[in-house]
Amino acid sequence: MFLQKAWRTAAFGVYGFTQFTKSGFIEHSKKFKEEDMQIQMEGKNCIVTGANSGIGYATAEGLASRGATVYMVCRNKERGEAAQSQIQSNTGNPNIHLEICDLSSVKDISTFVSHFSSNDKPIHVLVNNAGILENNRVITPEGLELSFAVNVAGTYTMTELLVPLLEKASPDARVITVSSGGMYTSPLTKDLQFSESNFDGSMQYARNKRLQVALTEKWAENYSNKGIGFYSMHPGWAETPGVAKSLPGFSEKLQGKLRTKEEGADTVIWLALQQKEKLVSGSFYFDRAEAPKHLLFSGTAGSHSNIDSIIKDIRSLCSFSS
Repeated sequence: MFLQKAWRTAAFGVYGFTQFTKSGFIEHSKKFKEEDMQIQMEGKNCIVTGANSGIGYATAEGLASRGATVYMVCRNKERGEAAQSQIQSNTGNPNIHLEICDLSSVKDISTFVSHFSSNDKPIHVLVNNAGILENNRVITPEGLELSFAVNVAGTYTMTELLVPLLEKASPDARVITVSSGGMYTSPLTKDLQFSESNFDGSMQYARNKRLQVALTEKWAENYSNKGIGFYSMHPGWAETPGVAKSLPGFSEKLQGKLRTKEEGADTVIWLALQQKEKLVSGSFYFDRAEAPKHLLFSGTAGSHSNIDSIIKDIRSLCSFSS
């Protein structure tokens, strides 16, 4: 087990340095098709969580520049308003709305969805972007470990509760979940809230991101008849405020080699724009292409068989009815 973990970490480092950095994006972009990004989105309603900075901001701006009506779901009102104003100014699109919601709170997300649903608007694109890598064990008022609360419980609650509005945009509806290449270093685990005494924020983040990929597979299976596509993706290693704050050593070491937030958001926007016939629901994408969910000899593939029991635990922790 120790050797397998060491192999995963080493393989991830080599793979990441050659593929996930800016140079990887430049190399992969040689195969990009310009026309893929020239599709317009007038009349489409898009929700982007964690949209006031980093990849969420770049995603919201990219969708807005193509005419979409964008709902930015942010925790901080002041930063959200500043980002909303900037996007409206940059794109000339007035249809940018700010929704304040604590994405670590299942109760707050439920309240937001209930309020939003009262308008009966179809949702064409949901981007689950909000995420956190917390290096210390922090417990939310709802009793959840903070990283799990935002990355998993929040993502699960938002997606499940918005399915009725996504159905209204069928067959064009899609859910895009921003995972991370960090998930390559971890199998799926039933220890959702990291019960080990020595809390490891990076490991918990990797576990959360692996779980997002497995959830995407399960959603694609469960809702295959609803006209909703589910996709997870990896933005590469991008220079964002979140990375600088959570991984200062990593950010400093790779200074000048990290992707811009726009390069990180590129595949999110690409997934939002493409005809669904070009995409495979349940798949994991990187740089506008399907990507493997497991590194060779990493021993993570078999762990996805645990997803059903893990979802039961998530629903219990989030107080969903079974």
